Amino acid sequence: MSDQPTTTLLILGASGDLTSRLLLPGLGTLLAVEPERRVRVVGADRSELSTDTWHDKIRTAMAGAGVPDDRVDRLLTTAQYVRADLLEPAQLAELVVQVEAPLVVYFALPPQITVKVCALLETMDLPEGTRLALEKPFGHDSASAAELNEQLVRVVPEERIHRVDHFLAVHTVLNLIGVRFANRILLPVWSADHIEQVEIVYDEDLALEGRAGYYDHAGALRDMIQSHLLQILALFAMETPATLDSVEVQALKAQALRATELWDDDPVRASRRGRYTAGRLGEREIQDYVAEEGVDPDRGTETLAQLVVEVRNARWSGVPFVLRSGKAMGDQEKRIVVTFRQPAHIPTGMTDCPQPDRLVLELKPGAVTLDLSVNAEGDPFALEQKTLRAELGKARMLPYGEVLGGIFDGDPLLSIRGDVAEECWRIVEPALHAWAEGKVPLEDYPAGSLGPDGWGPSPED
Repeated sequence: MSDQPTTTLLILGASGDLTSRLLLPGLGTLLAVEPERRVRVVGADRSELSTDTWHDKIRTAMAGAGVPDDRVDRLLTTAQYVRADLLEPAQLAELVVQVEAPLVVYFALPPQITVKVCALLETMDLPEGTRLALEKPFGHDSASAAELNEQLVRVVPEERIHRVDHFLAVHTVLNLIGVRFANRILLPVWSADHIEQVEIVYDEDLALEGRAGYYDHAGALRDMIQSHLLQILALFAMETPATLDSVEVQALKAQALRATELWDDDPVRASRRGRYTAGRLGEREIQDYVAEEGVDPDRGTETLAQLVVEVRNARWSGVPFVLRSGKAMGDQEKRIVVTFRQPAHIPTGMTDCPQPDRLVLELKPGAVTLDLSVNAEGDPFALEQKTLRAELGKARMLPYGEVLGGIFDGDPLLSIRGDVAEECWRIVEPALHAWAEGKVPLEDYPAGSLGPDGWGPSPED
């Protein structure tokens, strides 16, 4: 890698929270694992930021990741911050002229600003091989996602566009590939013949935490299910790839999502939504969501969403996939739960299985558990459940480190392809329309609880 040219990481919107909280720490963990990688970090934004301040941000992130001092010093010799109005064509053009190939342009900007900057970049001569990286949301519906995709490919080809979903680089999500495709015991039972239900859950014990500016316009369905959880579903449900080549994996993910529809084609039956009220999370008193600063109560934003979908193909037809994510929940549940079907026959004279066997892939902390029915202690003709558990090894770097490494190498394996982004919007749009029309009630639940009364993992009969 040492003979490779230096990659310029041009961060547009570099003074914002994303850069300090995620991008720079992620880069730090990448350089800690791969110290020979050559990167130049250039930040640009409207805010005034001195060279010393910019260097301090980088140094703090690198130190936190354990990057050696001499490597940090080398990084700082070329690190630069440029104050620029990114919507001013002349200033943006001057910024682009200063950077050299290979170039990665990272949009740490609000979506509406990203679209405008892309329109300006379309008129400029970018360095050969320039790659674009941008954060969700990728549009606000399938039509706007298609428009954004058309805009992006006028700047660079699709294979050089990296739509970032850091969930795809979470260590335990990547382990799903190993569990699925490298396990002789599980591979034959990964279908509707043996699996009764799949739950993909990401419930947080965090409340709004001052993010009303973004979250009150997005809500749980757009923020988590439309993006992150559908990506996990695609990895879970896709067919077996011959290799981990990005083109093949992306195609198989798209195939799975094209087959995905709301349960029974009924957005009212297949979706639920809720919003937290005042309550208690541990030692903290949490105020009602609508009382949070920056929240518009009339917007009716949900903080808990559940969607039941079906992957309508030969492998998965008839299996409900339950996707759920909520804030201010009493149980911080972040996992994939696979419930297997009960055996077709239990020998006469034995008690029935107390509950179905389950495979649980915990996303945080990383672990795999298998709940199996076995002979009960003291009575060989009775059955009870025992749990086999394996802790997963620690990730080699932060998710954003994995993401940046793939972008620098031009490998879109951990990115979202344009048509996949559109499919994700297509899947959730019927539910969003039903909610906007008031067909699905917005249920209340106290902060620190397990959600509204009566919520269950299965679709209604």
